Amino acid sequence: MQRLLLLGMNHTTAQLDLREKLAFGGADRDAALAELHGRFAQCEFVLLSTCNRTELYLARQPHASPRFDELIEYLAQKRQLPPQELSGHMYQKTDREVAAHLFAVASSLDSMVLGETQILGQVRQAYDAACQAGTVAAMLNPLFQRALAVGKQVLTQTALAEGRVSVASVAVDYARRIFDTFADKTVLSIGAGKMAALVLTNLAALSPRRLVICNRDPAKAAALGQAFGAEVVPLDNLGDHLAGADIGVCSTGSPAPIITRALMESVMRRRRYKPVFLIDIALPRDVAPDVARMENVYLYNLDDLQQAVAATRSQRSAALAAAAIIVADHVEQFVAAQRTRQLGPIIDELYRRSHELAQEELSRTLAKMPQICDADRRQLEDLARRIVNKMLHDPIQMLRSTDGPHGSVIQYLHTMEKLFKLEPPEKGGQDPFQEKGGQDPFPTEDPPAS
Repeated sequence: MQRLLLLGMNHTTAQLDLREKLAFGGADRDAALAELHGRFAQCEFVLLSTCNRTELYLARQPHASPRFDELIEYLAQKRQLPPQELSGHMYQKTDREVAAHLFAVASSLDSMVLGETQILGQVRQAYDAACQAGTVAAMLNPLFQRALAVGKQVLTQTALAEGRVSVASVAVDYARRIFDTFADKTVLSIGAGKMAALVLTNLAALSPRRLVICNRDPAKAAALGQAFGAEVVPLDNLGDHLAGADIGVCSTGSPAPIITRALMESVMRRRRYKPVFLIDIALPRDVAPDVARMENVYLYNLDDLQQAVAATRSQRSAALAAAAIIVADHVEQFVAAQRTRQLGPIIDELYRRSHELAQEELSRTLAKMPQICDADRRQLEDLARRIVNKMLHDPIQMLRSTDGPHGSVIQYLHTMEKLFKLEPPEKGGQDPFQEKGGQDPFPTEDPPAS
């Protein structure tokens, strides 16, 4: 018997400067999973970290550790922050709420950019990383497998992803406000990740005079350069590249800003203070915030761009409603499957123990009645069996129909184990999504890592 918990922070609860402090890159994420697993070996963990959110999903026994305050303290310690700086910006969810939230996240319903497809891949990466770390089992495995299936269904069966306004398209709109023409402009991409490619796709449509790409990994820069017919330059001499660029797209994985106020002051002098447009889509940020206060430097970060994207949400009401129905239906299915998985062993044990006690008492009574015939013996045995079944009928039906915050099935199960001294079921239990043939009835596009 386990509980689902979620501790998270996203773009609706925290500004960019705090989100970037709590971001976990691939290596950081893997190290955190290993550390958490070492501390709490009986728990399951998945850590999802993107430019918009950091969320820690876990499954543990009721009343066990870690508690929410322990998790906040752990994250604060990892980032050398006071716990109170995080606690006011983090949301806490349990059980059904966790499933509903994750399914909405995977479907991009919780994203600033409705219908964006990148989040589904990010959820898959977080789940695969947890599989590799050995931190998922019978609770989080089915949860994330179904989340991936829900996200895929929403994106393929609704119009949510059609005609979406993206960060990349908003960036181009801002560029049009700054420059009248692009035929004489140079676009510089510092970094060669997926987000950079999306922005460059939109900027390339403006037919700039020159596209330049620099990245620490020459192979990545070359691949992106070939895709856009761009010139590839080394990341060294960044000031020279910036001095020759009118539009800069920044998306490196640097832990600290690579474009400082001092660097940009030197760049602007060399540019004779001609306007420059910087699009910082990195987390942590690549451009120091005080650069935005410089004259003729137009700096837009993720929060700036995504606020403009969020303004289009009201135009997608029909697609939102259709997606919400799909998510709600899967939440119900998941809750029902989990209820069955958790109830089955407890109900079996309750019936077994109750009938066993009834038979012991019946045997003790029959031992004092040697004259009783076989027919009467069978009737008494049947009577004992019917009494047990009738006494258990109403409580079992109540358990099977219980769900919700005012009487969760987990609370009832825990109480039953204590009251009737039932042996807890085997840890984990059967995966409710695995049929007898071993096939997942909600398969994702690719099989999850094992």
